[in-house]
Amino acid sequence: MTPVYLTGFGLASNLGANLAEALVQVARPPIPQQRAIRGLTQKFPYHAIAYTASDWKTRCTHLIRQVAAEAGYRAGDQPACSVALYLASSSTYVGAMEKGESHFENLTDFLAAIAVMLNWQGSVTLINSACTSSLNALLAAKSALERGLIDEALVIGLELDNQLSIAGFAGLQLLSSTQAQPFQAQRDGQILGEAVAALRLSRQPGRWRLVGGAHVIDSSQVSSASAVAYRAMLEQTLKQAQWEPAQIDVIKVQASGSVTNDAVEAHALYDFFPSKAVAMPALVSLKPHIGHTLGASGAAEIALLLAMLAQRQWPTCQQGEDAALNVSLAAQSPQRIAKLLACILGFGGSHACVAIEAVPCQIISQSNKPP
Repeated sequence: MTPVYLTGFGLASNLGANLAEALVQVARPPIPQQRAIRGLTQKFPYHAIAYTASDWKTRCTHLIRQVAAEAGYRAGDQPACSVALYLASSSTYVGAMEKGESHFENLTDFLAAIAVMLNWQGSVTLINSACTSSLNALLAAKSALERGLIDEALVIGLELDNQLSIAGFAGLQLLSSTQAQPFQAQRDGQILGEAVAALRLSRQPGRWRLVGGAHVIDSSQVSSASAVAYRAMLEQTLKQAQWEPAQIDVIKVQASGSVTNDAVEAHALYDFFPSKAVAMPALVSLKPHIGHTLGASGAAEIALLLAMLAQRQWPTCQQGEDAALNVSLAAQSPQRIAKLLACILGFGGSHACVAIEAVPCQIISQSNKPP
């Protein structure tokens, strides 16, 4: 198979307009806004992007162009190679509809509008598999690159503020009224957020290589994770990457603070990495920092995590883990980070994971920091 590399990253989130700002803000305690929901008296914390605009389309255009440029593509660029655009979103243009600003008759019109925003001349594909959308977009792009159908790909995760998503999670009693506390004894739900992220994929060598991945669905689950599907997801990902469990250094877990899903994920991990045989890799969650950004979460969290690792930063985590889960987030980085997994869980029993490895000459080592 032709190797596929991650060569460009962009992120706009509650942490800032770009990754440089995010790396500064991620070390500080997150301060979510309070979002009101029409028809409900209770407000919920929400991690919003600071950029405002007079209308939804202007805001969407600005943010998409911004993250694409940060990842290496500017609107109007006409690369000589064949480049495909993959748009990953669970809410698409719902926010525009709610404000009465939507002029899209269907998703085809929406994709055409996205192409205009970037002056995109190549193919555009929409992937909506709920919260696993951007990881599945990565897997689709990886497949096209390996088969030689394209030379490069740009994956954009798009999730902007809308009442439908917040009201839906609130109606299912999945939201915290205070803060996200992944794997913690006092966890009481997750906090949503908005993000626009970009990942550039290429067959040209880069710092990180995308070596495997899997998407497993347990159709018996509507809004909960499945331990059986989670294990199958890990097994299939490692088989494709040709890794053994003991080789994994870090797992970016879902760990959103959900009372139920955190427990399912924790027990699935504990069973997959029995401590007496294989040590548990370092576990890290970014949702306390940027919120659960739904369809954009895979791209947003990968962009942020890899940027942090490049700067020898490690996400802070809260104390007071739930002893009943048998796992906890790592308080500090492992000495060496060469192989990592990124996992996302979504509605409809969707479980997705990708395997990423550092290119050998770029293996991150905490014991070999630059001066």
